[in-house]
Amino acid sequence: MTFTRRQFTRLCAAAGLLPLAAGPVRAGSHQVNIKSMEFIPADLAIAVGDTVTFLSEDSPPHTASAKDESFDTGKLTKGQSATITFAQAGEFDYFCKFHPSMKARITVA
Repeated sequence: MTFTRRQFTRLCAAAGLLPLAAGPVRAGSHQVNIKSMEFIPADLAIAVGDTVTFLSEDSPPHTASAKDESFDTGKLTKGQSATITFAQAGEFDYFCKFHPSMKARITVA
């Protein structure tokens, strides 16, 4: 049996193999907990356009500050949070300005 391109496209659409209408692309939301002097998770992979909320669960103040200075949450005390949107692909190493041994990475693809 031979199909034209139009017939094949209609067949695939009817079978649910093709989207009929493209809707808005939803960005994902992620959370990094700052707890016990660590960023949890320490390695996070996200998509371009996703947001990451940094939530401090520690008594001492913390920051999530990009090594390349592309983002900085500012000082976060226990219970405070800050949300960053990642608009570009890349690897973003970050640390706490108050506790420089606290390090983590976000990979945006």
